[in-house]
This record gives sequence, structure tokens and C-alpha cells, in this order.
Amino acid sequence: MAASELYTKSARVWIPDAEEVWKSAELNKDYKNGDVSLQLMLEDGTNVEHKLDPKTKNLPYLRNPDILVGENDLTALSYLHEPAVLHNLKVRFVDSKLIYTYCGIVLVAINPYEPLPIYGTDIINAYSGQNMGDMDPHIFAVAEEAYKQMARDERNQSIIVSGESGAGKTVSAKYAMRYFATVSGSTSEANVEQKVLASNPIMEAIGNAKTTRNDNSSRFGKYIEIGFDTRYRIIGANMRTYLLEKSRVVFQADEERNYHIFYQLCASSHLPEYKALKLSNANDFLYTRQGRSPVIYGVDDTNELSTTRKAFTLLGINESNQKGLFQVLAAILHLGNVEIKDRDSDSSVIPPNNRHLTAFCELVGVTYQDMSQWLCHRKLKTATETYIKTLPRLQATNARDALSKHIYAKLFNWIVEHVNKALITNIKQHSFIGVLDIYGFETFEINSFEQFCINYANEKLQQQFNMHVFKLEQEEYMREQIPWTLIDFYDNQPCINLIEAKMGILDLLDEECKMPKGSDDSWAQKLYNTHLKACSLFEKPRMSNRAFIIQHFADKVEYQCEGFLEKNKDTVNEEQINVLKASKFHLLVELFHDGEKATSPTSQVSGTGGRTRLSIKPDKGREKSSKEHKKTVGCQFRNSLQMLMGTLNATTPHYVRCIKPNDFKLAFTFDPKRAVQQLRACGVLETIRISAAGFPSRWTYQEFFSRYRVLMKQKDVLADKKLTCRNVLEQLVQDQDKYQFGKTKIFFRAGQVAYLEKLRAEKLRAACIRIQKTIRCWLERKKYLRKRSSAITIQRFTRGYQARCLAKFMRRTQAATVIQKYQRMCVERKRYRQKQAAALVMQTILRAYMARQKYQALRREHKAVIIQKRVRGWLARCWYKRCLVSIVYLQCCFRRMKARRELKKLKIEARSVQHLKKLNKGMENKIMQLQRKIDEQNKDKRLVNEKLVSLETTYTAESERMRGDLSRLRGVEEDAKNKGNQVSSLLEELEKLRKELTSTQKEKKTIEDWAQTYRNEMEKMVSELKEQNGLLKKEKDDLNRSIQEQSQQMTEKMARAILEETQQLKTDLNEERSRYQNLLTEHRRLEEKHDDLKEEMVSSNVSKPGHRRTDSTHSSNGSEYTYNSEYAELEEGSRAAEDVTRGIDTSLTLKLQKRLTGLEQDNQSLRNELENKEDQFQRARARDDVEFKKARGAELEYESLKRQELDSENKKLKHDLVEIRQSLLGKAATGAGAPGSPAYKVVLEQLNASCEELEVRKEEVLILRSQLVSQKEAMHHKDEKETMTEPSVYVEDVSKLKDADELKQAYMGLKDTNRLLEHQLQTQRRGYDNEVESLRGELHNVKEENNRQQQLLAQNLQLPPEARIEASLQHEITRLTNENLDLMEQLEKQDRTIRKLKKQLKVYSKRIGEMGAGQAEGQTSPGQMVDEPIHPVNIPRREKDFQGMLEYKKEDELKLVKNLILELKPRGVAVNLIPGLPAYILFMCLRHADYNNDDQKVRTLLTSTINSIKKILKKRGDDFETVSFWLANTCRFLHCLKQYSGDEAFMKHNTQRQNEHSLSNFDLAEYRQVISDLAIQIYQQLIKCMENILQPMIVSGMLEHETIQGVSGVKPTGLRKRTSSIADEGTYTLDSILRQLSAFHSTMCQHGTDPELIKQVVKQQFYIIGAVTLNNLLLRKDMCSWSKGMQIRYNVSQLEEWLRDKGLMTFGAKETLEPLIQAAQLLQVKKKTDEDAGAICSMCLGLTTAQIVKVLNLYTPVNEFEERVSVSFIRTIQTRLRDRCESPQLLMDTKMIYPVTFPFSPSSLALETIQIPGSLNLGFLTRV
Repeated sequence: MAASELYTKSARVWIPDAEEVWKSAELNKDYKNGDVSLQLMLEDGTNVEHKLDPKTKNLPYLRNPDILVGENDLTALSYLHEPAVLHNLKVRFVDSKLIYTYCGIVLVAINPYEPLPIYGTDIINAYSGQNMGDMDPHIFAVAEEAYKQMARDERNQSIIVSGESGAGKTVSAKYAMRYFATVSGSTSEANVEQKVLASNPIMEAIGNAKTTRNDNSSRFGKYIEIGFDTRYRIIGANMRTYLLEKSRVVFQADEERNYHIFYQLCASSHLPEYKALKLSNANDFLYTRQGRSPVIYGVDDTNELSTTRKAFTLLGINESNQKGLFQVLAAILHLGNVEIKDRDSDSSVIPPNNRHLTAFCELVGVTYQDMSQWLCHRKLKTATETYIKTLPRLQATNARDALSKHIYAKLFNWIVEHVNKALITNIKQHSFIGVLDIYGFETFEINSFEQFCINYANEKLQQQFNMHVFKLEQEEYMREQIPWTLIDFYDNQPCINLIEAKMGILDLLDEECKMPKGSDDSWAQKLYNTHLKACSLFEKPRMSNRAFIIQHFADKVEYQCEGFLEKNKDTVNEEQINVLKASKFHLLVELFHDGEKATSPTSQVSGTGGRTRLSIKPDKGREKSSKEHKKTVGCQFRNSLQMLMGTLNATTPHYVRCIKPNDFKLAFTFDPKRAVQQLRACGVLETIRISAAGFPSRWTYQEFFSRYRVLMKQKDVLADKKLTCRNVLEQLVQDQDKYQFGKTKIFFRAGQVAYLEKLRAEKLRAACIRIQKTIRCWLERKKYLRKRSSAITIQRFTRGYQARCLAKFMRRTQAATVIQKYQRMCVERKRYRQKQAAALVMQTILRAYMARQKYQALRREHKAVIIQKRVRGWLARCWYKRCLVSIVYLQCCFRRMKARRELKKLKIEARSVQHLKKLNKGMENKIMQLQRKIDEQNKDKRLVNEKLVSLETTYTAESERMRGDLSRLRGVEEDAKNKGNQVSSLLEELEKLRKELTSTQKEKKTIEDWAQTYRNEMEKMVSELKEQNGLLKKEKDDLNRSIQEQSQQMTEKMARAILEETQQLKTDLNEERSRYQNLLTEHRRLEEKHDDLKEEMVSSNVSKPGHRRTDSTHSSNGSEYTYNSEYAELEEGSRAAEDVTRGIDTSLTLKLQKRLTGLEQDNQSLRNELENKEDQFQRARARDDVEFKKARGAELEYESLKRQELDSENKKLKHDLVEIRQSLLGKAATGAGAPGSPAYKVVLEQLNASCEELEVRKEEVLILRSQLVSQKEAMHHKDEKETMTEPSVYVEDVSKLKDADELKQAYMGLKDTNRLLEHQLQTQRRGYDNEVESLRGELHNVKEENNRQQQLLAQNLQLPPEARIEASLQHEITRLTNENLDLMEQLEKQDRTIRKLKKQLKVYSKRIGEMGAGQAEGQTSPGQMVDEPIHPVNIPRREKDFQGMLEYKKEDELKLVKNLILELKPRGVAVNLIPGLPAYILFMCLRHADYNNDDQKVRTLLTSTINSIKKILKKRGDDFETVSFWLANTCRFLHCLKQYSGDEAFMKHNTQRQNEHSLSNFDLAEYRQVISDLAIQIYQQLIKCMENILQPMIVSGMLEHETIQGVSGVKPTGLRKRTSSIADEGTYTLDSILRQLSAFHSTMCQHGTDPELIKQVVKQQFYIIGAVTLNNLLLRKDMCSWSKGMQIRYNVSQLEEWLRDKGLMTFGAKETLEPLIQAAQLLQVKKKTDEDAGAICSMCLGLTTAQIVKVLNLYTPVNEFEERVSVSFIRTIQTRLRDRCESPQLLMDTKMIYPVTFPFSPSSLALETIQIPGSLNLGFLTRV
């Protein structure tokens, strides 16, 4: 595509302008070939016609698209030309407040004239290790690139800082050196990096001065070589100076000053140590008052001198030398005030006793006579004679000034030499980085010898710069295999030849200086004759014969020849020098002798117009000293410049071009004229021109594909992206000369990227139009559907309303009908019910009469039947009895008759013989049988007699017992008889009580009548009181409501205040913890440094070279650790130092621990105070309500409950009495009621139970009696019922008893029981009364406390809120303090008691152990010692009851530490064994030492453990698994020490067995603190190790990688390519971060790390991710876009999802990402109106004002549809955020570590169950 085709309507161009240099305009119509002018419209709307040059026909420069404006690299611009560069710098400087910009390999730095917060240590850390293109332009990026290339390429580097006076060269060089000093550090104890930085204030004091352009302008050039060792740490530095402006010592222009050191001395002249210098105000001296501006605004010269002196001291210049330097400087001031007067026209004289000359001579130690003579005279030497010639006043004054300049130059050289001596070390220098701070190109109205030398040096530097740029371009083309075509660029070698070649300007100047009568005029004529026609770069001014013009690379400069010869010669009166050499002041003599020797490689020879430093070999220095002394200044400067160029050519250069934006030192004010002059002079535009001559725009294939994918069709996209780009580009751009395809990049001519961007914008615009069309159609259709739906809804509601109205009318009609129906029904029903009621009354009366008649008849019949029944029954019984008597009589008579007859028969038979025979027959046999039976019966009789005897004895004993029981029963019977007699008296008393009851009832009736009248009166009064009470209740409710509201408000205020105070205390506590842990970190660092120094002293091995900042230079063997035989020796040798360190650590630990404890107690006390306040307030409110209710309802409730209980108990007693009677009546035998019988037992049991129940119920009886008195009417019926029923019960019981004595006995027993009950009842009543009194006292106290609280509340309500909160808090604090003191006293007493008992227990345990050992020895018999043959028998082993201890020998301690700590592999332990096994083993060993009361063993074991853990962490501190493993084990060991310490606070969750395993002899609280500190150090090491692993992943994964592909387009980049956002094979993605986080989490879980500790680690991880990401976002302009904000928010959501999966969402890790989330939201929100500004201010609470403004300034559109943030909007944001109280720091502190806490986590694992695996090689341990 032809370039002219880009000049279409609306295209924007640059046209020249006299004021703004270049002005933007827009084409009103297309340009056609042959047009002689362009129709343009300026930005202000003015139409102009721009005529083209008729010769060249050159069109105006095209303007870049807006999305390219403000780029970090100028070479990224599509159109590379002067207006584009100038506009880009202006936009970045004025709008975005960015002072640094890349231009290819050059860093352009614009002086802001305002301090900026971009040079802190946090910024240095952010740029450290980063590629130069990955961050925004910065001087630190250039320094980092130089440092990295030095380490990577093993090549020396140079940073060339140039620019005119006031552009900021010195500051840039200073910051570069600060960067090197910060990132590298030094290897010696002398802190070389601090000395390098300390040289700056010294050199500024003696070499810087105020000029019209700069308040701190360097008036000399310097090249500082910073030396590094093999580890790339600073070991020293060396300084070379060039062209000191000595003329400033004796002359200053208006508004300028002499060197700062003179004004510092004058400002400090009032101090005692400077009185001897005889100085005064600066206006009193000629050399300091000529500029008429002795003061610099904002600079305190007295403080600056103090800073200078501190720097002198740091660099080893002692006090005596400092005083000598100040004497010489004061002498120069006094010498300038020496007044020389004319004696005549050819001679001059100094008046005698000149006080300034006297002061000069005293200060430098010379005689007044000699000095006054040689100031006015001069010695001339010829071949044969010597003459002394007088000098006229003007020559004498010039000689005086020349001497002053010479002395100052010598002093300057001496200081530089000593600074170099202080910066040089004995360590061999491996490489260096040089920083060149030299004048830029200068052109003034009057230019002399100094400007000539400066511009000559800049010509040489520009040539070197051009060659380097050309070389880089050539290497780039050759690397990409692009056809190389020679690029035409400006070569300033002819100009250099004009100056330095044979017969050049310097050669002719030296030749003229050798002529006896040489002059400036003759030298000018020689120049005209030699070069005017021979060289086109040399010109002669038209109006002058004493000047010449040289065409430099930057501009034409006219030089005045006057003074060239004198300044080149640099002559000084030798007699004056000799007088000074003869001085008694040793420092002055040293100055001039050192100048003559010239043997030092840093020695310098200075001239009047400039100062140069020559490097001369030491062995030839003396031979050439006289010859070198005769060299001119020009020759010396040329030689030193050649040496400098040789040094620069031998290094890799880096360029910093400083630009001065305006001449008035206004902050962020850009003057285009001044800026473009400097851009032309410093070579930036030449770099642009060289780049634009070839292919300035370069894209990788991947970037081109990602950016211009929208221009491709689907069929054009191939698998090979390189081929795809080639095909598409051939279709889009027909002219193949406009681009070239390299190996990895596509090269474009100038303007082609703009053309592609135009095509892309048109394609996107067409897509946007289609999207807008579709969306608008969808919106209109949605609007139509919404209207249609609204219309239907309105119709539906209208019709519904009409239907509801109709339904309402119909319902009313129906309701009226129903009402009529029911009304008529009610009338008829009422009439019917009246008739029915009348009928029913009549029927009732009639039926009642008939029923009564029938009832009377039935009753009479029933009575008659009963009478008949009884009579008939009596008659039947009488008849039955008579019949029965008659029948019995008849039976008796009949039976008597038959018996008589039978008797007669028996008598007759007995008399007959025959009958006897029959009877005796067989009698003998029967007799024999009977005889045998008699014998058997006799035997049985004897046995029975024996039994009877025994039974008789038994019966006798039983009879005796029974007689005793009988006598006892008779006594009981007598008692019962007595009680029976008392029953009659009780009955009489009962009768009397009945009579009294009757009289009482009558009285009651009269009282009731009176009460009725009283009740009526009281009802009236109560009604009136109720009305008043209602009014009072309303008032009370209103007052209570207001009091509640006020109390609620006060409570809320107090809660807020206490919450704020609590938060503040928490913050203070965290700060204290953080400060304490930082102290531990510093202590650990000092320990490591101490160990390193000790190892260096012990070991003679030299460490291998390597770069500490790059992974490739680390030795893989460095992290391995092997245990050798020297361990024991080193252990013993390090114990002394470790003891000292431990002592310091312990004291510091205890102090900080007390501080932490105090803060925690304060925090806890405030919490308790808040809770107490709330409880008291609630109790005070509830107490008043409850008391009244209790007082009214307690008695009634109590009486009703007791009445119910007594009824149940009465029933129970009756039931027991029935059982007694039944048991007594159920036994008829005489022994049934004897003692021991079941009935007797039942009686006793029931009596005992009754006694117990009666004792318990004594209080109920009294209450019942009170109820009987108070409630007579209610109890009247009850009493009657009881009096009617109880006697009947007694009568029935009496009828059941067979004997009255039993009744009497039972009655007496109950009477005694009642007496006993009454006594107990009185006792309990007295106790109850006492209890009631005590409760009343407590109630009174509570009321007083309530009143006091109400008074306090009322007083607090009258106070203001702050005083109210303070008063309440003070009151509570006082009360809690008193309570705490009492509790502390009690706690101390208990502690003393516990300690005393523990001591006694230890003594007793020792005695028991000794006694047990003695008994064991005594029980061993001699026979047991005899050896017997042992036969192999399989004996089953019994499991031993282990105590959870491990025993080891003292000599095995080193082996234990070695196998368990130093040589343990965490990976195997974590996978195969239980978590925390080493900690358990160490604690079990410690328990055994404690069990044996071996304090030495306990101490050595703990010390060895701590030191070994420190050692293994020092060796393997970069291994995450090792650090995590020992963090988990250290915490577990700490928890074991707490869990088994014996403290009740730690024993709550222990089992009984675990409590038995507690430590018994030693209190290891101090060691717990030491181990806690060790755990803190390990935690910090873990965070550091984790940070080193995550650091390379964060920026790539969170910012650069496109997680959502295609959202963010790739913008054109410049020479400084950034990391691609496309995920290649070595790049990190978000998945890499998530995988690494999961690996961290799983490793810590495997090692058994406490869950709370894991949460703290994850919180720290997320803080690091958020802080690093936000810091890089704030330092990278290309990342601040809308699409990048979306990517960041998506990445954050993925991190939150990871937290959710791990269950870690609720502990604060998500909150650490809040600043990053807000920054991403800030990139995406609308940023135009004031409402947007307010939304941003309310949204971005986690960002500081500086960060918000920075993001808004860096916001960069990726597409043309996005807009930049206006400057007015940013100012609105700043105005709104002005009142924020926050830190001005821009970046987040990535090194910040949250304070770690170790919550107590007891273990449920029993120590006796732990098994030691054989893989640990701990066979020497014995389980106990």
C-alpha cells in the first residue's frame, strides 16, 4: 500500500508550528496525487490550508492512533518521527506523570522538578530480577539489565548518563549506584556499598554548584567503576573525574553560586569548631558573593555540612584531615579577599597588615612577607640570568585567582584520591559496572574553551552511540535472516577529525601555546587558513575575526577565541607554588607533593578550563613526571577521553538521556522547544531515524496472529500459524517491500502497522455496528413486548375491577335477602319459644303434682312391704327355732334308747365263756408280736426322751426369751392403757374446741359483714386508683421507652467504642507480634552471619564462583549436607557463642513475652468488661420486674403447692396406719405380737417412716395453721368434714381393736412424735427466719447497687459520648482491677502451696525409691546367685506396661541428634510414618531425663535439638519439604511440652494416662518460649522458601497469561519486548500457581502441620500473590486495561474456588486479595463523571490514594473503542481522597509477614503406643 493512500479524510497529521514546534491537524478531504496543498482543521476547529513544498512534495507526518500514544517504548509507535516522539513524551510526562520512557536501547529521563515516591526499597525489590521490558521504564530497569548482563555474559558494563545541566544526570547516576548497592551487598565488614553511596555527598559538596538551570549542577564529569567479586557482590569502587570547572572558584555569573562546600563552611562559622577558620557570612567574601544568590531555597547548608562530615568519617578521612581541608578552603576564601592596589602603571602592592592575607598565611602556614611579595612579583629566567619582575594590578589579581584555582584543583584531586583509597579493597575484582556522569551538549551565547571540550567529548560519545545502535540493528537482521541493506546514518567522524586529527583545532592550539608570542588572534587566523575551505563543518562568523563555528551533530556552535590559549596553558607562578611547598601545614605540602609524583593510577592533572585524569603506569611515573607537567589541558583531555572511550568500547553500554523539560524548574511542565532541542542533541532522534530507515515495527508470529485474528477468515486459519500469518499478510499488503518474514518475527516498514490497525479498527467497527443493530432490535422488541404486556395487564385489572363491582352488588343483594330471612325467622322463633315455654311450665306443674302423688303412694306401699317383710321374717325365724329345738330333742331321745339296747347286748356277751375262748385264741402270738413292738417302742422312747430333753432345754431358753418379751409387751400395754385414759381428756378438749369454733364462726360472720362494707368502699377507691394508675402507667411507659431508647443508644455507642478499642488493641497486639518476630528474624540473620564468619575463620576453602541471583549459577551440591566426624568438635567450639546468643535471646524473649502477655490481658479484660456491662445492664432491667412479681406470687404459690403435698402425705399416713392395724389383727397367736415377729417389724418400719415424714412436713403444718386462721370461711366446711369423719374413723378403728390398751399405746406414740415434730419445726422456723433475713439483706444490697447503677447511668447520660464511655470504662476497669488483684493473690497462694507440695512429693518419691531399691536388694538370697544350667525352653513373653519414655546413654546423644535430625529424610518419614514422630521421640527421651531428675541431660538434649534444627535449616533452608517438616515437628514438640507440663490449662483434654505422663521435676516454661521463637524462625523461613518458589510464577500466571483466550488483544511493542501472554512451554500459568498451592497444602498436611498454622501459611501465600500482582500492575502500563481487569478478576475467582475446595474461605486469605480485586474493578468501571468518581472512592477502600491515581494514570486502551482517563477526572479523584489518612507508599510490602501464632493443639496419641521403626537407626534407645 502506498503511503499517500493513508492521507484520507479524517486522517490526522502533524504540521510545524512556531510555538509548539508541532501541531496536530485533521484532513478535511482526501489527498490526491498532484495536490499542492492540504485542507486541514486544527484541534481548536480552525480550518487552514497547508501548502506542500513544491520541490520535495513531502507530505506532513501522520499521527499515530490514540491507542499507541503513551507507549513505554518509542519504537513501538507505528510512525517514527520527531513529532510522534515529542507528543508521546509529553503525554507520558504531563498526563500520566511518567518521567521515564524507552527509546530502543536508550532510557529517556525527564526531570520532574518534584520528589517522586518511586525510588524506595520496595521499588528496587520489584525491579530486581526482572527483564528490562517486563516492567515500566525506570532507571532501576537499566541498572538491573546491566547487573544481569554482567553476571550472565561475564562482560563489564557501562551506564552512560548524559544531558545538559539541570536535566538530572547526577540524580540518575546516584539512583543507579543505590540500586547496585541494595541488590548486591558487600562481602567485607567495611560495607563498601555504603561507602559508595557516601561518596555522593562529598563529591556534590566539592564539585556541584547552583547555576541558572539547576540548583545542584555537577561542574565536573565522573566515571565511577563499581567492582564486583565472583559472587557479584560489591567489593569496591574507583572514580575518575573529568574537566572540573575551576573558573567557578573565582567567578560566578548572576543567580549562580560557587561550590557548595564554601557556603556550608560560611553557614557553620558560628559553631565553636569552626571559629579558628575566621569565617563569616558568605556575602563577606568575593568568591561567594559575585552571583548574588548565596542561599538555595529549601537547603540548610549547616545540615549539609554535617552530612558531608559524616561521609568523610565513613570513608576513613579522620578529624584532623577534615580540619585541614576546611583550613585550605577557608584560606581560598581569604585569599580572594586580598586587595591588590596599584603602585604605578607597571607594579602593584598589597597594603601592610592585610587581615585577609594574614588569615590566609596563618591557615596555610606560610610567611606573610613571602606571600605578599610573590603575589605582586614574578621571576623570569633566561639562559644566563634570573630577573624579578613586578606585576601590574590586573596581572597580580589574575595570578592570585590562578593560585586559588590551582589550590582548589589540588584539594579536589586529593579528596578524590582518598575516596578511591577508601573504596578500593584487597579482594580481586572479577568485573565492574561503570557509571558515567558527564556534561551533555552545551551551547550558550558565549562559548569558550570549556564548552569546546564538553562538545568534543559529546561528539565522541555520540559516535560510539551511533555505532552501537547500528551494530544492534545489524545483529537483529542477521539473527532473523533478513536481507541486510546498508542503512544510511549520520557519522560524525569528520567533526571529530576536525577537532583531534593532525593539524586539527587542538593540534593548532597546542602549537600556538608553544609560540613565545602566541595569541588568540593568531591562532584564529591559523584556523581560518587551515580549515575554512578544507572542511565544510568549519565556518567563520561574518561579523567577527576572533570566533569560529563548528557544525556538531546536534547544532552549530559559535566559539569565542578569547582565553583559549590561557586556559589551555593553565599557568601558575612557580614561586607561589614554592612558597606553599615550604609551608608548615603538612596537608598543604602533601597536596603539592602528590601532584608532582603522579604515580597513582587515579592521579589527575587539571587545567584552568578543565580537569583531566591520566592513568600512568607506576614504574614509569617518575621518569615522565616532568614531561607530563608540561602537557597542555587540551592534550591531557584528549588522552583521557581516548582512554575513556577505550573503556566504554570494552564494555556493554547502556544509555540514559536526561531531558530538562523547562528552564524555570516548574514541576511537570513541558516546554516543547527546549525538549526538542535536547532530543536532537542527545541522539534520541538519531536512534529513531536509524530504526525508521529499516523495519522499525517487529511482531512475533504468535503476537501478529493474536492481534490480527479478526482480519482472518476461518478458512485462512491453518495449523501452522507462521504460514497463516504469511498468507494473510500477502492478502492484506500487496507491496512485499513493506514487510519481511524472519525466523521468529515479522518486520514492517514505518506506517504498515498503522495501516493494519486501520483495517482491524474498520473490521471491529463493522462488527460493532452489526452487534449494535442486533441489540437495538432486541431492545426495541423487548420494549414492545413490555408495552404489550403492560396493556394486557391494565385490561386484566380493569375487567377484574368491573367484575368485582358486580360481584359486590350481587353479594349485597343476597346479604339483604338473608338478613330479612333471618330477622323474620327470629321473630317467629321468639313467638314460638314463648308459647312453648308457657306449655312447658304448665306441663311441669301438672306432671310434678302427679309425680308427687304417685311418689307418696309408692312410699306408703314400700313402707308397708318393709313392715310385712320384717314381721314375716320374725315369725318364720320363731317357727324355725321351735322346729329345730323339737327335732334335736327327738333325736336325743331316739339315740338314748338305741344306746341302752346295745349296752345290754355287750354285757350278756362278756359273761359267756365261749366268748372268752374266742378272745384268747391266738393271743400268744399277738403277745410275742407285742413284746417285739414294745422293745422297739422302748428304743424309740429313749430317742424321743433325748429329743425331749433337748427340746426342753430349747423350750426353756425360748420361754425365758418369751417371758422377757411378754414383760416388755405388758409394759407397752400399760402405756397404751395410760394413753387410752388420755383419749377421754382429748375428747373433752375436742368438745371445747368445737364450742370455740362455733363462737369463732359467729365472730367471723360479723367480720364478714364489716368486710363486705369495707370491700365496697375499697372497690370504689380501687377504681379511682386504677384510673390514676393507668395514667401513671402511661407516663411510666413513656419514660421507660425513652430510657430504653437512651440506654440502647448508649449501649450501642459503648459497644462501638469498645469494639473500636478492641480492634485497636488487636492491631497493637499484631504490631507487637510482628515487631517481636521481626526482631527474631534480625536475630536469626545475625546468628547466620556469625556462623558464616566463624566458618570462614575455621575453613580455609574458598567458595566457588556463582551468581546468587540466578538459578543457573547455584551449585547443586550446596544444598546437600553430610554429617562428618568434625561435628563434635564444631559443636563444642560453637557452644560458647551459642550460649551468649541464647542469653541475649532469652532476655529479649522474656521482655517481649511480658509485653505480649500484658497486651493480651488488656484485650481480655476489655472483653470481660464489655460482657460484664451487658450482663449488669440486663440484670438491672430484669431485677426490678422480677422482684415485685416474686414478692406477690411466691407465698400463694408456695401455700398451694404445700397444701397439695400435705393432702397426699395425709393419704399416705392413713394407708400406713391401716396396714399396721391389719398386721396386728391378722395374727391370732399369742406370739404374733412379740418382738421379732413380722407384725412387730412392720409396725416399727411404719413408725420410723412416719417419724421421718412428719419431721420433713413440719413446715407444712405451720403453714396450714396460718391458712386456717386467715381463711376461716374457706376452711369452715373442711373442718366440719374432718370433725365428722375423723371420729368415725377412730370409732371404727376402736371397734376393730380387741383391746383398749393397744389404742392407748398407739395414741401415746403419736403424741410423742408430735412433740418431736413441734421441736424440729421451731428449729427449722428459726433457720428459715434467718435465711429470710439474709435474703432481705441481699435484696437490699441489690437494690442499692441498682440505684447506684441508675445514678451512674443518669450521670453518664448527662455527659458527652466520649466522656460517658471513658467514665464507664474507668469505673469497670477499677472494679475489675480490684477483683483481679484479689484473684492474683489467691492464685499466688495456691501456686506457693502447689510448689511446696511438689517439693514434698519429690522428697517422698526419692525416699520411696531408695527404700524400694534396698528391699529389692535385701530380698535377693544367696542361693539365687548360683549358676544353673539353662535349657532352651519356649516361654511366652508377657507384654510390658511401658511408661512412654525412651532411655539413652549420655554418649549416644550426638548419635540421636544425627540420626533423628541431621540425616533424616522428610519425604520418607512423611509418607511411611506417623506425623510428628521425631517430636514424639525427642519428647519421650526428654521425659526419661526428667523422670531421672537429670537437669544436665535435659539441658543438653534441648540445646542439641534446637541447634541441630537450626543447622539443618541453614543447610536445607531452600527445600520446602524440609522446612515444612521441621516446622510441623517443632510445633508438635512445643505442644508436647505444654500438654505434659502439668499446667491445668493444658491438661483439660488429656486422658488419665496422659496426665500420669506429665513432667514431674522440671519446669520448662523458658525453653517453651525458646522453642516457640525457633518455630517462628522456621515459619519465616518457610514463608521465604515458599515466596522464592511462587515469585517466578505470580506475574506470569496472574497477569501475563491469558486464562480467557482472546479477551485482551496484543498491542504493538517496541524493541524492549515483553513476555508473551500466550502460554508456551516454559511459561507459568494460573494452573501452575494452583498446582503449586495444592502441593504446598498437601505437603503440610502430610507432615501433620496444625490446621490453624496451615491457615496462616495459606493467608501469607495469598497476600504474597496479591501484593506481587498488584505491585507489577502498578509498574506496568501495558497491564492497565479493561480486558486485563477481567482476566485478573477471573484469576482471583479461581483462587477463591481453590480456597473453597480446601475449606479455607473463612480465615482471612480472601481478604488479602481485596486490594487486587479493587484494582481490577477500577480498571473496568466507568471513569468519566463525578458520580463515577464517588463510586470509585467508595469502592477502592483497600487501595491508597497513590495507588488509585497510579492505576488511573497508567490506564491504557487496547482498542480504539476504549477511552483514556482524563486529567480532570484524576484531579477530581485526588480532591475527593485528600482527607484520607494513609501511607504515601505506592507499592505493597511484599516482604511483610503476618504475625504467626501457635494455638495449643493437644495430641490424642498415647506415648506408650509409639513404635520406633528400624529405618531410623535408633536401636540404642530403650523403651521404658
